[in-house]
Parts: sequence; C-alpha cells; structure tokens
Amino acid sequence: MRLYCLIFALVMVLPGVAWAKPDTKTKNTPKEITMTTTQAMQLAGTMVDHGDYDHALQILTQTPKMNNVALEIERWFLLAQIAQKRGDYESAIKIYRKILDDQPNLARIRFELATCYIHTEQWSRADYHLRLAMAGKDLPENARGLMNYYRYIVRKNKNWNVWFNIGAAPDNNVNNAAGGQECVATMFGLMCRDLNEPESAIGTNLTLGGSYEFKLSDQWRWKSDINLYSNIYDKHEFDDLYIGASTGPRFVWNRGDIWLAGIAARRWYGWERYNWSVGARLDTNYDFTRRLSGGLYLRAMNNEYDLYGDFLSGQTYSANMRLTYSFSASVYMNLRAGITREDTASPIYAYWQPSLSVGLGAELPWGFHAYFEPSVYWSLYDDARWTVDNNQFKEITERDFTHRYALSLSNNKLDIWGFVPTITFSYTQRDSNIWQREYNKTAIEFTMQQRF
Repeated sequence: MRLYCLIFALVMVLPGVAWAKPDTKTKNTPKEITMTTTQAMQLAGTMVDHGDYDHALQILTQTPKMNNVALEIERWFLLAQIAQKRGDYESAIKIYRKILDDQPNLARIRFELATCYIHTEQWSRADYHLRLAMAGKDLPENARGLMNYYRYIVRKNKNWNVWFNIGAAPDNNVNNAAGGQECVATMFGLMCRDLNEPESAIGTNLTLGGSYEFKLSDQWRWKSDINLYSNIYDKHEFDDLYIGASTGPRFVWNRGDIWLAGIAARRWYGWERYNWSVGARLDTNYDFTRRLSGGLYLRAMNNEYDLYGDFLSGQTYSANMRLTYSFSASVYMNLRAGITREDTASPIYAYWQPSLSVGLGAELPWGFHAYFEPSVYWSLYDDARWTVDNNQFKEITERDFTHRYALSLSNNKLDIWGFVPTITFSYTQRDSNIWQREYNKTAIEFTMQQRF
C-alpha cells in the first residue's frame, strides 16, 4: 500500500526533513510525495515527539486501515499519545483499553494507561496496571525508572476508593448438608433419623463498600472504611447480611504502607440477629521487587453471639500473608497463606484453621480476563464431641479438610458504566472424620464488577 500526502501540510513541520523542491511554474499547486505506510507512521511519530499534533492527526486519520497489525497498533498508540498530551485522558484511556483488549502483553500500553489513571485520580486502577506493566520487557528505560516512583505516588494519593459488586448466585447446597441417615444400635434394634438434605437456592449477592483517607501529612493519614455484604436467597432462612467498619492511622513510605485500625462488625443470619464483633487490625504492604509485592494482615476480634453465646462467644485471632508476582504484562499469580485461631466458650467449638491458596490470573486477547484459584483449609478442633459413628455414640475430636476450586471469567469489551459482567464457577468439598460434617457443593455467581 502506498500513501500520498500533500506537501503543503508537511513542508514546514520539521527541521532537517528534506522535501522535493516545488515546480516554480506551478508554485500554487501542492506537490504530492509518495511514502510507505511504515514511513507515514514514522513521520507521524516524529511529529508527535515534536508537538505537531495537528499534522500528525492528519496522517493518522487519513491513512487507510492497514493489514499490518503492528502498524495499526502504532497508529492507535499515537492517537492515544496525542489525546494524552493534550490532556484528554478519557479519550486516551479508551484507546489504550482498546489496544490492550486485543494485545494484553504490551507493557508500554499498560504503563501509559496507568499514567492516565493517575492523572484522573483512579488510583486503584492505576496500581493494578502498574503492577502488571512492571513485569513487561518492552518498556523504555525512562519508563522503568518511573515505575517505583509512580507506585509511591499512587500509594500517597489514594485517598478514596469505592467498590460495588452485584449479581446472582445459584447454590445447590446452601445449607452445607451431608444428607443421608444416621442410625444408633440399641437393645431394641437400630434407631435412625434422617439428616438434613442439601437444599438448592438462588440468591442475589451484593458487596458495597468504600474507604476514605484524610491526609494528616505527606506520609501520615487517617483511613476509614465500611463494607456491606449480603446474600439474599429465595429461601430466606439462609439470607446472610454483614456490615463492618474500620478506622485508624495509616503510614505510607516509598515501598510500602502500614495501617492500624479498630474494627466493629454486625451480622444477621436468616434476618435474625447472629453476632457482633469488635477488635483491631494491622495491615502491611511492601514492594519487594518490581514484579513481587506482598502483605501481612493481622486481626484480633472479640465475638458475642446473640443466640448461642454460651457456646460460641469468644475471640478470633488471624494472621494472613499475601504474595503477588507478575510473570508478564498480562499474567500474574497470587499466593495466600494464613492461620486462624477461634476461641469459644465451649471448647468443642474452638479450633485452629490453617489455609493456603494459589491463584493465577491472565488478561487475554479479545478483552477476556480469567482467574483460577484452588484453595484449601483445615479445621482442627480442640475437644471431642459426642457423635454417631458405625451405629454407636463415640467421642471424636473433629478434623476437617476443605478444598475449593473457583474459576472467574469476564470480558472488558462488555463495559457498562465502568463495570463488566463476571461469571464465577466454584466447587467446594469438605472431608471430615465425622461423616455427618462432610458435604460438597457447586455454585455459579453472576456479578457486575468494577473494570480494571
């Protein structure tokens, strides 16, 4: 393909560019020159570098669509650069997103998108794309040098954030039941009772929350957040509603942050008062390298139950660790490990619960995003409880092993007001030395989640 450009639109643009002399007999007639589409993109790029956006736009918009994917990406990249340099960040964001939907491995594009999010104070989105871009190999050295600084800028200025998810959640075992029959041998023969069977339900889940940080100084701020989580089913005895809030000082430095806060939470189950909790949390985050970041999260809570206080009231202590590693500009991994200690009024309900999960996420072509996470945890109870085993009453100290597998899929091209529809498939199975405590369930969740 050959591109024809009018010389009068270009001749005075750049110093040092040689042009054919005009015919003196036809001074008022524009002279055409011929160049390849590659040369046209190179010329437009030079114009953008020199700030001649108007003539660059003429070339970029008048050039016919090219079959060369790399040249088409260059064209859209230059259009986004012009919008970005002119301060039209929303237009630049749309173009960068369009490129990444089809070519998610381009770290330079992801870096420029993050920069636009910084300028528009969309801090969480900027942080997400910076973390991925830092693992890319196609970044110029000056961009690499800015990465850690930009992460610090995000950490310093992220003064508010809002999150909102809503969707449907069919569940084939909403009551976590084992089903079957339990029998005890007596002098009169076997006496049996039917256990609760798994019940299917269709629910609507809602997560709504926000945080705000009042800036006390360059590094100190006061952070508060509030969260609401609910599952509302067609069988309302399984409805679940949780509200929690935290507030406290947060310190930020160039590679991390630390937040110490008090917590208060209230929960209703089946629209009946269930429990309330108060306590404290300590959250820390740190960037080890450009690719690796992590965090440590500690909680201590005092729990009071409305109806089962004589058995369940007590304290919960937990320590959880997270590591996030970016393999490339489009693939990342989350490793989570933790341990929870539940102290209760009755020792048969007290337990230790170690947990582990490994998640793998990927930004895929055509706008898809996929995330797969298998997770496991063990519930190791303190004291034995009376239960039926092999047709006899026995004292057994419960030992549970639960494994869950979840796959989430979304598509960025289905953006609706900044949210994208997401579907999550999950399978959960609990194995136990008390068979009545075993169950398995599958669930499907359809949610609208904030697009990153």
